[in-house]
Amino acid sequence: MKTQWGLIFGIVFAIIIAVFAVVNVNAVEVNYVVGTGHLPLILVILFSALLGAAISSMIAMIKSVSLQRKLNEQLKEMNAKEIQIAMQQNEIAALQKEVPTENDNETI
Repeated sequence: MKTQWGLIFGIVFAIIIAVFAVVNVNAVEVNYVVGTGHLPLILVILFSALLGAAISSMIAMIKSVSLQRKLNEQLKEMNAKEIQIAMQQNEIAALQKEVPTENDNETI
């Protein structure tokens, strides 16, 4: 359901940008770092929107990879601790078998 809402939001956002870009077809002056140029406003708007989406996607992917690595580290740590707990439980069980209890002394 979350994916469907994201898709619907994306489509609505794309339609809004497209309508806004079509309404603004006049040529505008764009100042680059090394000079200037004239481009239709529709191209400036679409390029800016695509660049923003690309940057957002890159940041999301980097965060996802980082969280996945952290999750894997936590899973390895959890497995190591579970193994340690199992070994300690086995040691406790072995020690309990070696130590005579009060019930064993009464029968003798």
